[in-house]
Amino acid sequence: MKTLQEWLDFCERLHPVAIDMGLDRVREVAERLTLRFDCPVITVAGTNGKGSTCAMLEAILLQAGYRTGVYTSPHLVHFEERCRIVGEPASADALAEAFAAVDAVRGEVSLTYFEFSTLAILWLLSRAGLDAVVLEVGLGGRLDAVNIVDADCAVITSIDLDHMAILGNDRETIGREKAGIMRAGRPVVVSDPVPPQSVVDQADAIGADLWRFGRDFNFSGDKQQWAWAGRGRRYSGMAYPALRGANQLVNASGVLAALEALRARIPVTAQAVRNGLAMVELPGRFQIIPGEPVLVLDVAHNPHSVAALAENLDAMGFYPTTHAVFGAMADKDLQPMLGRVGPLIDCWYFTDLPLPRAAQARNLQETWQAGNTRKDVQSSLHAHPRAALLAAIEAAKPTDRIVVFGSFHTVGGVLEDGLPRLQARHLSS
Repeated sequence: MKTLQEWLDFCERLHPVAIDMGLDRVREVAERLTLRFDCPVITVAGTNGKGSTCAMLEAILLQAGYRTGVYTSPHLVHFEERCRIVGEPASADALAEAFAAVDAVRGEVSLTYFEFSTLAILWLLSRAGLDAVVLEVGLGGRLDAVNIVDADCAVITSIDLDHMAILGNDRETIGREKAGIMRAGRPVVVSDPVPPQSVVDQADAIGADLWRFGRDFNFSGDKQQWAWAGRGRRYSGMAYPALRGANQLVNASGVLAALEALRARIPVTAQAVRNGLAMVELPGRFQIIPGEPVLVLDVAHNPHSVAALAENLDAMGFYPTTHAVFGAMADKDLQPMLGRVGPLIDCWYFTDLPLPRAAQARNLQETWQAGNTRKDVQSSLHAHPRAALLAAIEAAKPTDRIVVFGSFHTVGGVLEDGLPRLQARHLSS
């Protein structure tokens, strides 16, 4: 293998199953790589809000002048999005070199696609001369490949029901898995306003320094500005974060708590906080594309995040018709997702996704129909997210709204061929 794509194709074939929870194999290869970081590391776990939290941490640290490294997953369009070094995606050549480094030492150890790529990105980040590293936990926490790194600070965002076949059927069980990223004697920031008791109990059990929303930090605000207060620092009169959405102040509060917990090692100024939050960008998180019709992209793919999406859509004001492009994995709790946002949607465009785990468009339509009580709503089936979006653009009037949501592959599918061209084509017709 020479190119990044060749390595990715190789990794997809290497292990007999896509998800194989456990750290033994990953830790063994990491030891052979002599993986270690000489700078503060923040790990971020949770059901929703992980990507936003990572993006805000990165933006503030960059504004403070630090060389940052960030690992997030999955990607929307290009694999390189998963690894950012000083704010820029890693090059395909650098990532290919990292995959080769992992393969050179793994011997007979079989790794999943996620484990192999995680080790490659950790190896790349560890050699990049960074001042701070932010790592998003892919699934759960305790047994996720990222958890081989002993983080200097852990952040646990909102916890809700998702990946239940793997993590458990209730918030307490899922919370216990997320709490596995904590380390004894080190800070853990829990930004979920009502965390499962299992998270609090685990922090107490191992002696972690628990920063809890509502006790150790909090926020307040009005329609114009917001303020934050932590254990030893306050910020007031701040503009709202550039990331839109109902939960972004909760995420931002957790970010400021993490930075306060690490202030002795990576101090940031108030101006860096203000500038970072004002400039942060994260595609696919209630991302509004101006135009006629207006376009909203959101990777909401579980009941909790879809509820936030519905709240955000409701706050946008009146649109004569809202069109929705939707594709999702078959293992998602689809009925409450569709039911929560259903009252806001006037026309559905259900799409297949190019993955074995994905629900077929006709199954999505059947699930929606089973719970739909509105007679005036139409729906159609499409083979690809781009085809669904084109159909929505064709049907929409300039004053309407199009929402693309669900799996990362749904939003990524409409972005991969160049979204501005799709809108320009509609506007010029």
